[in-house]
Amino acid sequence: MKLQELNHLPVAEKTARLQQCCGATVWVKKMLAHFPFAGKDDVRSMAEKTWWQCSAADWLEAFTHHPRIGSRETMAQKFSATVHWTTEEQKGTSQANAETIDALLAGNQAYENKFGFIFIVCATGKTAAEMLMLLQQRLNNEPDNEIKIAATEQNKITLLRLEKLLA
Repeated sequence: MKLQELNHLPVAEKTARLQQCCGATVWVKKMLAHFPFAGKDDVRSMAEKTWWQCSAADWLEAFTHHPRIGSRETMAQKFSATVHWTTEEQKGTSQANAETIDALLAGNQAYENKFGFIFIVCATGKTAAEMLMLLQQRLNNEPDNEIKIAATEQNKITLLRLEKLLA
C-alpha cells in the first residue's frame, strides 16, 4: 500500500491497518490524529514519538496482540489479522528442533509468570536459539527494567510493520 492510499482510507480501515502494526488503542488513536502524512519518514518519526508517549498500560495492551514465540497454534487462531507478518517475523522458529521449541515455550511461561506479560522480542532475522538466549538473559532483569526493554522491542516491531504496510 502506498502512503497516499493509507492517507485517504476511511477511518475504520486506517484504524484496522494501524492496529496490525501496533495493538495499543492509544497509539492508534494518536496516530490517526496526525493524518495525512507527507512521507514515510514522517510516519516513522510520529509512530516512534507516539509510542514513547504511551503509558506502561498501553505497552501491555500492545503486547497482548502478539503470540508467544514458538507458539504456532496460537498464531494462526488468535492472531489471524497479522499471521502473515508474525509467521515471517518468527520464521527462525520454523527450523528449530523440538527441544529448542520446548525450551522457548517453557521460558515464555517462566517469563510471563515473573513479569506478567509475554516475552516480546523483535524476532525478525533471529534464530530460535538466539531468541531463547535473549529470553533466558532477560529473565534475570528487574520488572521495571524489563518492561522498558519489551517496549523497545515492541517499537522495533511496530516500525518494521509500518514499513511492510507501506511497501
